[in-house]
Amino acid sequence: LSPSTRDRDRDSTGKKGGPDGPKKRMWINSTKLVVLLILCFQNSMYTVLRRYSQGVLKEDYSKYECLMVAEIIKIIFAAFMIQGTLPVGVTLPARLKHVAVKSGRMLFLAVIYGLMNILSFVALRNIGAGMFTIFAQCKILTTATFSAVLLGRTYSATKWRALISLMLGVLLFSEPVWNRNGAEPEEGANPVMGTVAVLVEVTLSGFASIYFEKVVKKDPEEMNIWERNFQLALWSFPIYVGFILNEQGGKSGFFGGWSAVAFLLSCLGAAGGLLVALSIKHGDSILKTLATTGAIVLSSVMDHFLLSGPLTPIMIISGVQVVIAICNYTFDSSPFGVQLPKASPRAPKQESDDEVEETEPLVKQEEGSVDNSKPLKRPSQVLQVA
Repeated sequence: LSPSTRDRDRDSTGKKGGPDGPKKRMWINSTKLVVLLILCFQNSMYTVLRRYSQGVLKEDYSKYECLMVAEIIKIIFAAFMIQGTLPVGVTLPARLKHVAVKSGRMLFLAVIYGLMNILSFVALRNIGAGMFTIFAQCKILTTATFSAVLLGRTYSATKWRALISLMLGVLLFSEPVWNRNGAEPEEGANPVMGTVAVLVEVTLSGFASIYFEKVVKKDPEEMNIWERNFQLALWSFPIYVGFILNEQGGKSGFFGGWSAVAFLLSCLGAAGGLLVALSIKHGDSILKTLATTGAIVLSSVMDHFLLSGPLTPIMIISGVQVVIAICNYTFDSSPFGVQLPKASPRAPKQESDDEVEETEPLVKQEEGSVDNSKPLKRPSQVLQVA
């Protein structure tokens, strides 16, 4: 094929600069943005509604029961979505059985999430809520670090600076929490144990985010996002049942103190889990972290206007800093990926004729056509001519 024919065929498939390529990239970016915005709004609504439920209405249901119901909703919804993706001749029970059998990786992730819950309780019992909030902001950096280590990504100095600025901004934004007099640890607490617990918890949080992203994007079993959510919810359910049995229900007993608000919280929690998975699929764990971090600012603003929550000048300034940091990271055009070694300036080693594979013509005539009358030159010869 001539170059013009080759380019025309390439354009028709939408590859390498074809007319469909930019449209596809635009659609992907739009989908990513919509998912992240919905995730940010969902996190904000979940936080405000939880404060309304427990801070204003003083409802005393078990939070583990609320989380368990959320996992049940996720299982049902994921199964419904899986049914819509089944190939011809495959039944839903057979597919769900296969998905459950192949769910070992999600069992590992569910155990990590359960361990993180335990560590957060240990930390809050031994250090104040203020110190816990300060250390919790390290999740931003641990996620980026594990992204570089496990996925081989490299980030520009601008992105690292934006992440550090984001962490400091959220830290200042949480000033009413860590500066509150009532945020002291309990009597006889062990600050060292609490500090170690929260550091391990934030480390596991960063690892879990990147581990889930790696499984979703690079798993050879090729399970879709709904099947992965089904697996994770399937293993999270018995873990929350164990927590419920351990604390013997809430203050009002098993499933006591429930209301329509509590059930709505379970629905929002289930939606949050699904949105996190979608944000990782269409974006990455860092973008998911940016969305959830931005939700902290949005939820505090909503809390101030709806529930008369605090909104100090320091919070306003740090909130602006968080928004600027998110924009700096998002709009930084520096490419990221695996750093490849630079080519040596020396002439490459000569290859034998048997090792040279035929490639596309590398030397073209001035008119743009290929001179097929001349033999193909080796890459080394072309470099030497250049």
